Amino acid sequence: MSAEQKAKDLGIDLSPQEAGYLNLCVRSGNQLITSGHVSDLKGIVGKDVTTEQAYEAAKDCAQKILRSVFNTHGSLDGLKVVKLLGCVYSDQTYTDQHLVINGASDLLHELYGKDGNGYHARSAVGFAALPTGVSVEIEAIFEVLG
Repeated sequence: MSAEQKAKDLGIDLSPQEAGYLNLCVRSGNQLITSGHVSDLKGIVGKDVTTEQAYEAAKDCAQKILRSVFNTHGSLDGLKVVKLLGCVYSDQTYTDQHLVINGASDLLHELYGKDGNGYHARSAVGFAALPTGVSVEIEAIFEVLG
């Protein structure tokens, strides 16, 4: 089954988007590079927000990224996930940012394969604040294959 079909089966919204202040996804050569996509969840992970809640927020960010990629490229098929940068608004003593960003990585592994085109490089970093107080922000780079 194709990545796009898997996304549709999971109920991921791929509907058209209105243009914003910045480009949500831009193609450069054979790469699709996204802007940071933020979670709807707000709060400080490790204080107001649990790791489990933030994991779901990261998954939500990945779904939004997939929507932007689809709207730019016209398909979720024929892509390789190259890199994720995951930003977590976290308490000063919180050290499980990597577990939070697994929410996005796990979804991309499900669509593209953990050992195949979904096997990506990643950074998961804690921040003192994120725009509008969101708990998670993620950006991604995809390679267009073929």
